[in-house]
Amino acid sequence: MADIVLNVEVRERAGTGGAREVRRAGKVPGVLYGGKGQKPVNIAVVAKDFRKSLYTGKLLGHLVTLKYGEETQPVIAKAVQFHPVTDEPIHFDLYRVDEHQLIKIAVPVHFKNHDISPGLKAGGSLEIVRHEVELACPADQIPEELVIDLAIHNIGDTIRMSEVKLPEGVKPAMGRDFVIATLKVSSAGQSVAADAEAAPEA
Repeated sequence: MADIVLNVEVRERAGTGGAREVRRAGKVPGVLYGGKGQKPVNIAVVAKDFRKSLYTGKLLGHLVTLKYGEETQPVIAKAVQFHPVTDEPIHFDLYRVDEHQLIKIAVPVHFKNHDISPGLKAGGSLEIVRHEVELACPADQIPEELVIDLAIHNIGDTIRMSEVKLPEGVKPAMGRDFVIATLKVSSAGQSVAADAEAAPEA
């Protein structure tokens, strides 16, 4: 089951006014969606508890256990809205799922070994096409991230989805082999190369 448990309460008032009232009470308003034949439910979580769960990094885009009284339900936290000035969470969306249900969800792409990449050391630049990739996977097997190793890439390389090793049962939501990033000659690298070519003539 999920690592994080969100203790929620059902809030009676919907809309902007109801959300403000919840925030004044020291809670974060949210909405629970999904489920066959089930209507959206307005919910709320104590703000300090919500922040604690959020800052673990294992809330958004992960399987979470929603608890209401004695009832529990696996859910996916798909969206959190933040205050533009304070950066405090002000609203969230949860989606009901079965624990092993196949879902589509965006997972972040990260790159490692910048410092030993042959392409970057030679003056290339990393041009990222996709900062996240939508995957189709069981709700309880969502990868934390997709990691690309730059240590094996040189200038001119195109990094495609087929390079990424995915856990069993996890697939890209799109059927084709798409580009994630490329290693290109940077403008600074082109300038250095031009200077090197001009030097013998001078």
